[in-house]
Amino acid sequence: MSADAISREASDESASGEPTSPILVNAPRKRWFTFMGAGSLIAVGYMDPGNWATALGSGSKYGYELLSVVLIASLMGLLLQRIAAKVGVITGRDLAQLCRERCGKRTNIFLWVTCEISIIACDVAEVVGSAVALQLLFGISLTSGVLISAVATLVMLLLQIRSQRPLQVAISFLILLIGICFVIQLSLANPQWGAVAGGLVPSPELLRDAGMVWLAAGILGATVMPHNLYLHSALVKQHGVGASEGQVQQILKGVNVDTTLSLGVAFTINAALLIVAAAVFNVSGHTEVNDLADAHRLISPLLGNQWASILFASALLACGINATVTGTLAGQVVMEGFLKLKMALWARALLTRGLAIGPALLCVGVFGDNGSNELLVASQVVLSLQLPLAVIPLVAFAASKELMGKYRIRGGTWALARLCSSIIVLLNFVLLAQILSGE
Repeated sequence: MSADAISREASDESASGEPTSPILVNAPRKRWFTFMGAGSLIAVGYMDPGNWATALGSGSKYGYELLSVVLIASLMGLLLQRIAAKVGVITGRDLAQLCRERCGKRTNIFLWVTCEISIIACDVAEVVGSAVALQLLFGISLTSGVLISAVATLVMLLLQIRSQRPLQVAISFLILLIGICFVIQLSLANPQWGAVAGGLVPSPELLRDAGMVWLAAGILGATVMPHNLYLHSALVKQHGVGASEGQVQQILKGVNVDTTLSLGVAFTINAALLIVAAAVFNVSGHTEVNDLADAHRLISPLLGNQWASILFASALLACGINATVTGTLAGQVVMEGFLKLKMALWARALLTRGLAIGPALLCVGVFGDNGSNELLVASQVVLSLQLPLAVIPLVAFAASKELMGKYRIRGGTWALARLCSSIIVLLNFVLLAQILSGE
């Protein structure tokens, strides 16, 4: 069979929606930076309202001491996201498709159901986080905020009708807005930068203080999102189809640079949130601030600037909208990958939004206007259950010679992936056990 015939066959398979593997042909060579963009969609999952709750609690109670945990969690997330992207590029399939192909029917159904539950739980928290921000900014009810948030997400999703690029640009703009908000808040908070640098070094108290262990596990659970692994592999998988050997190297370089830069920005924003909480609340003796509404109410009086609370709520709203968009995209990837179900873009968006709005409205009714923190914690419990079910197959697929060939992870990368997976799984189960025991 000729190279042209193989290329046409690969294109036909891709158009039919069937998973394909990269076909090494004489493809036009592109510069590595043309494969960047997916990282911005992934980074927002590292800045969702769940991260806000853990960062606020950590900074207000322990000052800068848990900055090292934010750094370690971000590095673990970076490694796993790079592996997920590599698996997508080399195999031409996303993580959900690979699970469907290589797991038994019962296991596949179990993985799909648990993944859908975790996405819905996380999406509910993100929708409610956006609703809280709207309430803080404009004084509207949480119920109205949930509905407005859903409409805003659908409008954002319409940007990807022709290509992903307009959506990526819009999300990047919101990330820039979040960054500007925190730069201003950092300048107002005037933190002790020497103490900030010291906080990047792990403290021995992490092994002795039960409260620190609790928050450290919460930070890890809120940072590494299982649906981000599914989404990342899906966003980049098309790059490798029909690529030449040299092109594959360019693709992996672009994707890795994109992932590293984007998650570096996410770490900076998460660290900034913890630093602001430490410099504003811990220093002033408000060591129990972990609720978004309480933080919004206190930040302006403590800083003596009325804009501080507006910047806080604006950044929260941008984070919430961004996270709901990526949550919706992840829901589409999981449904199509596990079930081989194809739907029109508008139908998929309406379905995934509907799956989040109903539970979100129910949670607002159950938790009330002052229960946002409890809801965010509850969402982390569900994510803790799902995380091992995404990480373990991912590392196994990435190390498979049959799937990845010479691009499989080996040596130090494989050892680090196994270590990160073990730590994340262990600490997430510790978090889950502590919550269930009521400690």
